Amino acid sequence: MNAPLNVAVIGLGWWGRTLVGELKKTARLRVVRVADVSPAGEAFAREQGLAFAPGLEQVLADPAVQAVVLCTPHTQHTDQIVAAAGAGKHVFCEKPLSMTRRDVLRAVAAVEQAGVALAVGHEKRFEPPVLEVMRLLKSGALGTPLQVEANFSQDKFLALAPDNWRLSGAEAPAGPMTATGIHLLDLSVGVFGEADTVHASVKQLGSPLTNGDTLAALVTFKRGGHALISAILATPFAGRFAVYGSQGWAEVRDKTHPEAPEGWTLTTCLRGQRAVSVEMPPAPAVLHNLEAFADAALGRAPYPVPREQMIANVSALEAIFKSAKSGTIEKVEG
Repeated sequence: MNAPLNVAVIGLGWWGRTLVGELKKTARLRVVRVADVSPAGEAFAREQGLAFAPGLEQVLADPAVQAVVLCTPHTQHTDQIVAAAGAGKHVFCEKPLSMTRRDVLRAVAAVEQAGVALAVGHEKRFEPPVLEVMRLLKSGALGTPLQVEANFSQDKFLALAPDNWRLSGAEAPAGPMTATGIHLLDLSVGVFGEADTVHASVKQLGSPLTNGDTLAALVTFKRGGHALISAILATPFAGRFAVYGSQGWAEVRDKTHPEAPEGWTLTTCLRGQRAVSVEMPPAPAVLHNLEAFADAALGRAPYPVPREQMIANVSALEAIFKSAKSGTIEKVEG
């Protein structure tokens, strides 16, 4: 049996604790240390029987740690990736990888110079129905991709304290975009490649979330096509990803939040045929992403998300931030 990848989870908030739980389910990775800046994080580490560190520095100095899993505030990601790469550690970073194109280029350059693996927490790429849609696209069954329509909404953040970092202007400049919309932008980049322009609007309409609870964005792409992205933080869970092509379309509907999947409905319709819907059982996409990272770090298989798409996603994200602020169409750098 192959040895597991020894990882340290950095940041023990909601999602960091979720990933610690997921990592216990696989033999391909092993949590050997955790780090957090709060006493609550240290208490969690004690409960889990895990070695604790008060910061990233101590973790990077630990020779037992081969890789880090970053579940930290968004604005810290780039510097932490660069530091981890400099210490020779592989990096799995929660989304968004960075907040600007300049920063994501710096992060990618650091891991390439160090020769370490880089992965990002876009688990939707690993959901079986999404993989099937991408297979249909690649096979040509859907023809030329024309448009993506996607929605990822939830109301989990309504329970957060007003001063929680996830709700701050610095960490979430376009309201729901960094929480959920970024996943849909990533899938759209997976379909079309580099974005060309964006036009985004963020409103506070149905909650106390002063940074905005409702986002709509239109993204155009260099090789053609549009993405219509919707993300809301003030409504019960809804998840939809649809691709329309010149020969057919495919739509994925989520039944629950990816934190605890209950399966999906996949509907496809090819020209001249009736639409067909199939129910797909739940699958641990979050865990499959982490396992793909381990395989890349240990040289077993390339990580399936190309780095140029990671860069393209953050480049478009930065333009959405600008558009939400300016109210106008913004050009995507690159």
